[in-house]
Amino acid sequence: MKKINLLTSAGITALLCAVTFTGTVFFMQHQFRKTESKFQRLQDLDNYIQKNFYTYPDETALMDSMLKGYVEGLNDRYSQYLTAEEYDALMTKESGRSVGIGVTVFQNEAGFPEIMEVQENSPAEEAGLANGDIIIAADAQNVSDIGYLEAINKIRGEEGTSVNLRIKRQDDSEQDFTIIRRTFDLVTVQSEMLENHIGYLKITSFRENTADQFDKKLNALLNQGADALIFDVRDNGGGLLSALEKMLDPLLPEGEIATAAYHGGVTETIMTSDSNELVMPMAVLVNGNSASAAELFSASLRDFRQAKLVGTQTFGKGVMQVTTRMPDGGGLTLTVATYQTSVSECYHGIGLTPDLIIEDTGDGTDPQLNAAIALFS
Repeated sequence: MKKINLLTSAGITALLCAVTFTGTVFFMQHQFRKTESKFQRLQDLDNYIQKNFYTYPDETALMDSMLKGYVEGLNDRYSQYLTAEEYDALMTKESGRSVGIGVTVFQNEAGFPEIMEVQENSPAEEAGLANGDIIIAADAQNVSDIGYLEAINKIRGEEGTSVNLRIKRQDDSEQDFTIIRRTFDLVTVQSEMLENHIGYLKITSFRENTADQFDKKLNALLNQGADALIFDVRDNGGGLLSALEKMLDPLLPEGEIATAAYHGGVTETIMTSDSNELVMPMAVLVNGNSASAAELFSASLRDFRQAKLVGTQTFGKGVMQVTTRMPDGGGLTLTVATYQTSVSECYHGIGLTPDLIIEDTGDGTDPQLNAAIALFS
């Protein structure tokens, strides 16, 4: 074997270093030119606006809009840039808390905010507001004068502040309320014991406090003698996978429950269950508004606990988002992966087909719940 002297070796090493350095510089220059070209059109647009717009633009609003537009260019309905205020509001929502008076309203045919839901433990509930109440004035301004959207803005506000509402009740009487806004815990799990010892749990979303509520209400039903369970995730748009895992863990057998496929095809386990499991007949109520974590909840119970799904085809959201605080104080919600149970295929864009397809008649009865109850008779 030929020997390479020290001088030759040093020369080869220097040559390799030079090639590596040159390649790195070339790559960096290419990336810089690519980035520079990407933003040149934006710079040209900004220069023109700054010189020709008839007044001075709000620079903060411009920047927020540019960042929102950039993320919108991903053409992903679930990714979005959040202002600092929007980020803080989302974090409050995901924690399972809300700030305000605690009502959900819709614009009725007359154009007024009508209360469709009063949150449990909320200032509105404590004040005595009820479903069907119509808000006709806010802070001494008639809704007929200021319009629906401005009325909603007046109802919203910071913790500790108050709003004066004039309410038209279902008997056509009018009543004034002064309500102080505050932070309150959202109730995301409701339960009751149905006939024949069937426990019923309605899950409206998956928040940080949902798992604790679920655990307490599930154990209460079991202590009352429940020997079958119906989980209702109709109209549940999803939420936190961390909460979902805590809720599924006591229900399912030991092992890998769900996986996610990230950028570049990297697959990781995102949910597991320990050896404790609840062996009991189960059913899940679903509909077209059951999405995301609600679908993964349903698919997991069907795949690992042979639970029957009852209702209509689910929404079909099998992608996962991560929300990150950005250096400017805002936030970014970005879709980072698809996910599925470790048994079945990803349902994104498809949804889950129930074992029993039962339409909602909309007549005040609940044929879907009745069909689920009949499974255990």
